[in-house]
Amino acid sequence: MNLTSKPFPGREPRAAALRRIVRSTRRAGRHLRARTETPLLAMRNARSGAPVTGTAPVVVSLTSYGRRLETVHLAIESIGRGSVRPRRLLLWVEDPRVAASPPAELARLQARGLELRLSEGYGPHTKYYPYVASTPKHTLPLVTADDDIIYPRHWLHALLRSYAASPDVVSCHWANRMTVTGGAIGQYRSWVPSRTADKRRDSLALGVSGVLYPPHMLDRLASAGASFRDLSPTADDIWLHWVALRGGVPVRQVSPVPRHFPVIPGSQDTRLLSVNVSQGRNDEWIRGLYTEEDIRMIEGAYQP
Repeated sequence: MNLTSKPFPGREPRAAALRRIVRSTRRAGRHLRARTETPLLAMRNARSGAPVTGTAPVVVSLTSYGRRLETVHLAIESIGRGSVRPRRLLLWVEDPRVAASPPAELARLQARGLELRLSEGYGPHTKYYPYVASTPKHTLPLVTADDDIIYPRHWLHALLRSYAASPDVVSCHWANRMTVTGGAIGQYRSWVPSRTADKRRDSLALGVSGVLYPPHMLDRLASAGASFRDLSPTADDIWLHWVALRGGVPVRQVSPVPRHFPVIPGSQDTRLLSVNVSQGRNDEWIRGLYTEEDIRMIEGAYQP
């Protein structure tokens, strides 16, 4: 009798248990870093006069709304303290009152280089689309950020280093690998984090950890216009991957290890995650976007 072929009932395999422990430890580490860094970033906002922009040839763009406007200054401060700082740092808001009379934390950031811009509502696409549509011909890459994340000091530097090495690709800190089974894209929840820094067509960049889009990709997004409103209104990551795939622009994770950075305590709104993942809206958008030809391109995933 082979006693090692199956685990005892109720006992998970050792490898799975170790992975679970590692994930739990990493989550605890991120929570601790967030709790430690949040008051430091708040103090920086209250006291610092240092610019949040610099000379790096890149634009960083993000959006915020509702209660997140109370904490978005912490995310911006984390970007502004980086080892390199972007030439432009944009925050898009949909409320004219916020644009006209911003909270004190954002007003202080404006004095240090932040550009606070008013935009009509594009949902999660607001983080990139108003900028894309406002520029006739793009010459600088664009990095998108989320408003509830504390970004580490070398976050932007790593993306720019990847861009310098591979200016033809979308660079990101965290990508998921799409699955194809029986000629169809697998359910979104079945995708797994990428474990390679290769250029790939089946890697979907996740905006939460920051993504760099090269100028030719921005021009393609401008040409595609706002049709995402009908085709993928709540899932910007899926729309951005589809446009990149159609344009022959692969995705590259900057390191074989995917990175998820600390979340600002109390800032997360789980409604969009619930709609897109738990209620299967991501799979709905995927079915409407990706054709058989697209799926064949994904299956030939690696692009040297």
